[in-house]
Amino acid sequence: MEWMYMYMPIAGVKILWPGLVLIGFSVGVIGGFFGMGGAWMVTPGLNILGFPMAFAIGTDIAHIAGKSMVSTFRHSKFGNVDYLLGIVMLVGTMIGIEVGAQIVMMLERIGIVGSVVRWVYVVFLALIAFMVFYDYAKAVSNAKKGKSTDRGTEGVTWYQTLHKIKIPPMINFKRSGFVCSAWLPILVSFATGVLAGFLGIGGGLLRMPCLVYLIGCPTHIAVGTDLFEVMISGLYGAFTYAMKGRIELVAVFVMLTGAAIGAQIGTVATKYSKGYGIRVAFGLAVVACMISIILKQLKFNAASAVIILSAITLICLYIIKIMVSGAAKELREKKANQSAA
Repeated sequence: MEWMYMYMPIAGVKILWPGLVLIGFSVGVIGGFFGMGGAWMVTPGLNILGFPMAFAIGTDIAHIAGKSMVSTFRHSKFGNVDYLLGIVMLVGTMIGIEVGAQIVMMLERIGIVGSVVRWVYVVFLALIAFMVFYDYAKAVSNAKKGKSTDRGTEGVTWYQTLHKIKIPPMINFKRSGFVCSAWLPILVSFATGVLAGFLGIGGGLLRMPCLVYLIGCPTHIAVGTDLFEVMISGLYGAFTYAMKGRIELVAVFVMLTGAAIGAQIGTVATKYSKGYGIRVAFGLAVVACMISIILKQLKFNAASAVIILSAITLICLYIIKIMVSGAAKELREKKANQSAA
């Protein structure tokens, strides 16, 4: 089975290349659907396959930069990208990424980067999962009580309070449909930027929920805008990690082969999924990833690999099903309308 392993010249390790292709394609689908680079799955996935943690982080950032370009252009065609909001958020993102990358380099010198990053991931994913499922439960409760806003039934509406902060300059984000202080998206993007540089993610894992719950974007706009932000922050992150010699370009190109196709599928699937359908599926993916990382930290490497790869595959198949069934239904409706005409 030696032919199934590929030597990575920069990292100096042999990696199962079918695993890289599977991660690339599946995360392309998942990233295009959830509005993020999918790096929150790729970094631990690469580490589980055998990459040292610092190389897993750098390689992952380079990979998501290329994949997010495809998804962003696709979402732009659907009108799902608020470019003004994305550009404003870049201010905090760039500073935050560099801060996070410097923390990783410091921990690598001390020799504890792998353990620290994995446990921070676990805490981080637990908080995100709690936020998503709490929001869903509250939305269901509000629907039963007949409570709704101008956006329909919502759960967490923290953004309504934050929009009352009137620190200049105030900006009208027409695509997203709200006015707020520029400092709100800048501070949110700084926090997510630090996490992007530290955890090797595009920041989308936190930024997508923050765009919805803290900044007030409709879910479909949050998906497209987040991908635009992931694309830019990923390019900068790839540059800073390349300067530090922590990117394995061979792995990047192998993953991008599958990701370019997968991103198209995931992006189209958002057209046929309801806002809360996206959020609940996202929450389940986060839980699976968290369990996998815990098992890796406890040295159950085989079980960890099985869970992360199985979760990615199952969620990927679910998203493909949404796209196929939605497209088929749309086609049937078009034919029915043509027949009626």
